[in-house]
Amino acid sequence: MLSIMIKHIVVALLVSRAAFAQATFHGDNARTGVYRSAAPATAPKVVWKFKAGAPIFSSAAIVGGIVYITSDDSFLYALDRETGAVKWKFETQGRIASSPAVADGSVYFASYDGGFYAVDAATGKLKWKFDTEGERRFAAPGIHGNTPAQQVIPDAWDFYQSSPVVARGRVYFGSGDGNVYAIDAATGGLRWKFHTGDVVHSSPAIADDTLYIGSFDTWLYAIDADRGTERWRFKTGEDPVRHNQTGLTSSPVVVGKTVYFGCRDAHIYAVDAVTGKQKWAFYTDHGWVSATPAVRDNTLFIGTGSNQKFMALDVATGKPRYANPIKTAIFSSVALAGDLAVVGTFSGELDAYNAKTGALVWEVMTEARKADPRKVLKPDGTLDPDAVVPSMFGDFENMYVMMDKRLSTGSFLASPVIDRGMIFVGSAEGILYALR
Repeated sequence: MLSIMIKHIVVALLVSRAAFAQATFHGDNARTGVYRSAAPATAPKVVWKFKAGAPIFSSAAIVGGIVYITSDDSFLYALDRETGAVKWKFETQGRIASSPAVADGSVYFASYDGGFYAVDAATGKLKWKFDTEGERRFAAPGIHGNTPAQQVIPDAWDFYQSSPVVARGRVYFGSGDGNVYAIDAATGGLRWKFHTGDVVHSSPAIADDTLYIGSFDTWLYAIDADRGTERWRFKTGEDPVRHNQTGLTSSPVVVGKTVYFGCRDAHIYAVDAVTGKQKWAFYTDHGWVSATPAVRDNTLFIGTGSNQKFMALDVATGKPRYANPIKTAIFSSVALAGDLAVVGTFSGELDAYNAKTGALVWEVMTEARKADPRKVLKPDGTLDPDAVVPSMFGDFENMYVMMDKRLSTGSFLASPVIDRGMIFVGSAEGILYALR
């Protein structure tokens, strides 16, 4: 008992430090994607691997020598940073695609069972659970052109849940029920909820006393973090034909007085953080921007979907500094570490680019990418469209069959985390890789 109490106190002291860049999704509460540690300068080797029971779409949090990671197998895991050994695991009743946030001795995350959880960071014991109005995927009639046209179909491309941010004694997150919640971080009591028009799987960013978050209803919201009242909203694009190719899964990034974010309307936006007025918009030529931008040194880094680019944009103008063609789509959010920008791809490759020049520095592959068990890739590593076309179904089930084949290469949809020279990133194989 004494050893557990001492362990709890140590973890709490570590977590309560003002800036722990690995303790929340995409590096910090502003979601900048900047890490204090440099990434490996040459292609890293696997130090250890942890195999969960289902895909990992969330990103890790690392505090006090412990790696916290969630999985579609319904578990939150606490792993030893050096060995990958399981210290404890906590089970929910639904899959988990919410990246955990760690603060003041608690691990916070959402589950597809509709619950939002606070778990003791040292012991894995439940502190409290808050029940939302219910989690769900984004869905729409005839989504992405699938048939039947009037069938309301859950979106196979909606991979993530909202990842929480902890600030001001509260934990903030979005939900598939369309609400944004502010919960008392210590007790789990509801402080406020703010309703949007659709699923909220964007992760909130907070700066000063304003919370920024996007919704599948096509709006980016700025919300008073204390009162839960709207300060402004910004409208993104519409799809006049199918009404479902739009909405925000990208999380906003706040730097200075500007909010940067991507959208499924194929744009990257810069919006004034105080007024909500557009500063610029960059069109990606039909490529969804589902990842969260990373911003450093007056440059925005992002990967795109169907038009398959890794790009760096000038933050003042939105003009490209470079736009590199890549082999497959990027849903993973860029991690900036030292001179490198590290990002995962849909085909199971983890790539590191020179942040200034855009030159590829190194590349490593998942086990499944090397094996390509479903033979969905061409010899050059690009997707073979003929190999992913299903033959059994004639309507919307095709989308799920095709997705299963795409993910068979061990896709990196999670975002890498860099901690003291090591990279931690989960894959669709259900493997968390520790690389150095």
